[in-house]
Amino acid sequence: MEADVKTPKYNLSEEEEKKEIVRQYRALLRCLKPKLKPGHRELLRLAFEMAADAHKTMRRKSGEPYILHPIAVARICVEEIGLGVRSTICALLHDTVEDTDLTLEDIERAFGGEIARIIDGLTKIANVVDTNTSQQAENFKKILVTLTDDPRVILIKLADRLHNMRTLDSMKREKQLKISSETVYVYAPLAHRMGLYTIKTEMEDLAMKYLEPDIYREIARKLAETRRERTRYINEFIRPIKEGLEKAGLKVEVYGRPKSIHSIWNKMKKKGVAFEEVYDLFAIRVILETPPEREKEDCWKAYSMITDMYTPSPERLRDWLSNPKSNGYEALHTTVMGSQGKWVEVQIRTKRMNEIAEKGLAAHWKYKEGTNDESRFDKWFTQIREALAQDVGSIDFLQDFKTSFLAEEIYVYTPKGDVKMLPVGATSLDFAFSVHSVVGSKCIGAKVNHKLVPISHKLRSGDQIEIITSNKQKPHEDWLNFVVTTKAKSKIKDALKEEKRKVASEGKYILQRRLESIGASVSQANIEELTSFYKMASPLDLYYQVAVKNIDLKELKEEFQVLGDKLVMPKPVKPEPEIKHHDPDANRPAHKKENELIIFGESSDRIVYTLANCCKPIPGDDVFGFVSTGKGLIIHRTNCPNAARLMSNFGHRVVKTKWAKNKEISFLTGLKIVGLDDVGVIHKITNLVSGELKINIAALTVEAKEGLFEGNIKLFVHDKEELDELVDRLKKLPGIEAVERYDTDTL
Repeated sequence: MEADVKTPKYNLSEEEEKKEIVRQYRALLRCLKPKLKPGHRELLRLAFEMAADAHKTMRRKSGEPYILHPIAVARICVEEIGLGVRSTICALLHDTVEDTDLTLEDIERAFGGEIARIIDGLTKIANVVDTNTSQQAENFKKILVTLTDDPRVILIKLADRLHNMRTLDSMKREKQLKISSETVYVYAPLAHRMGLYTIKTEMEDLAMKYLEPDIYREIARKLAETRRERTRYINEFIRPIKEGLEKAGLKVEVYGRPKSIHSIWNKMKKKGVAFEEVYDLFAIRVILETPPEREKEDCWKAYSMITDMYTPSPERLRDWLSNPKSNGYEALHTTVMGSQGKWVEVQIRTKRMNEIAEKGLAAHWKYKEGTNDESRFDKWFTQIREALAQDVGSIDFLQDFKTSFLAEEIYVYTPKGDVKMLPVGATSLDFAFSVHSVVGSKCIGAKVNHKLVPISHKLRSGDQIEIITSNKQKPHEDWLNFVVTTKAKSKIKDALKEEKRKVASEGKYILQRRLESIGASVSQANIEELTSFYKMASPLDLYYQVAVKNIDLKELKEEFQVLGDKLVMPKPVKPEPEIKHHDPDANRPAHKKENELIIFGESSDRIVYTLANCCKPIPGDDVFGFVSTGKGLIIHRTNCPNAARLMSNFGHRVVKTKWAKNKEISFLTGLKIVGLDDVGVIHKITNLVSGELKINIAALTVEAKEGLFEGNIKLFVHDKEELDELVDRLKKLPGIEAVERYDTDTL
């Protein structure tokens, strides 16, 4: 747990501190009141006193007493997730075993085995040494092992993470970046999957506040400016709906809510539009109070009446009543055209469905009691258990988990009509492996809705699939490019490894004969020497490359001396083979001070670096350094598409980085300009860039059609300040609609 996260400006006297702690504890008891049974108060009091005593000397960096953190986490568990007394005890004690002298045995003696097990799970998550390359991923795998035993572990962990995000303000910048990246990469999708939409949304918004502060502030400002106008619009939109539904005898609550800053930003990026053009900045919720047996009927009745009042967009209907999501979410979503030509999203659900949407897993269990339904949650847990049983490296596992288990799902059918749940993007081959690994390995094609399709065919919800197999078929390497489920990936990798082993055993025999012919033994030391010399990851790879003739063993005699039966590398060492890859600096004017551009930490060490091709940073961008294996230090922008993955998976390889002032070096960057196709517009642009601002143009392409032009301009700038000034000046030119910087490797 991030024990040192803090809240700024804390300065209470000891007496006031004690009062504050008691006040927070009483607030926790108040929200637990409906769930308290005889004996509970005493247990809670004991947990609170044990935690307060264990943490009594500890403070958060803000100076506040540490015990306020576990109390806050417990309140999130109760108020926002809907957990009960046992989970509250676990939340109060969640950091004690990791950070204090209290032991699991102490906790088991006081509260019994179940609570000790949950706290053990929470401690395991936290107790991962921060040096392992895959530390975050390994940590995550441990969370999941415990999750499938008791999902309360993950719910308490999410509450802990949410409180840390809420109190992230005065942490060091690199810690803010790391924790925010981790949150957006793993914890927000996990909260979404557990059905905790409100928590997922808040986590994404808070992470964006630190990862992209300028955009966050800009959208927040625009939302605040348009609040009054939006409220008026929503009220006018809602009035006829509420009146109509109540007249029809439905008990209903209707209210509007703005979209989150993060989802507005996602829409702006995905659709390439400005804030003003995001059409559904708000969603309307229609919550019906209706008995369970009439839920579906009443929701469709409400849908029918609303779409009579407002015209719906046919492709925007989402029916999660007939087929709820695997995290228990049920609702009808539609987008309708309101007045002033504005699209508005309408979500229709019952009170029960709404509680599941707000409280996720915890509410789902409450309603499941007394039913014999094997829930989609349980199926999901079963799939995770299967995936954990596979022997997959941690980083691969985390990647696969995100695509397999945190994605939205589709429902497809076997020829007999059984339903299978697969992630969006799953192919015929994923389906084959979900039936059985042997069926997957021998799959040569499929019939989807009775039509023949290839194994790479992407499935859609409602498809019925029949797999075609052949005994001559075996898994190929390129299969990994189009399967998305963990099961399919791990089975294909296992089969390929087995195949590789067979080929490698032949390579081992060839190498053995060659070593004997030059008088060297087949010892472990010699094999390691060769593995390192040929830059192979393992002896198995060495044998395999020998077998497929990628390594020429004739050069052994020239490269090595044999002393006794040992292989010895003479000096000088063989020069590194030249690796050809795109050099981001190739188009840049050469300057001697090239490598003096970046300063790390507070020292002034000059370090050699390369700029990441995926985001093309320039001086002034918010950046971080990433120590890569083989390529040294690579500089990425903090809002780079790959940043979240790198910072959350390899936090310890991320280096704090800032730019030194250096006006002698130019950096290649690119702008996309869109505007009205007017006579002389190109002249205006080039005149501003080259003439007035004296910026060097590397290339300019312009395409005009139907009265609009789109220009792509590549230019050399010294830093972000210079680029920002250019963008502002270009936007002010008459007829220019939009100016955007390239984010990806399109230069």
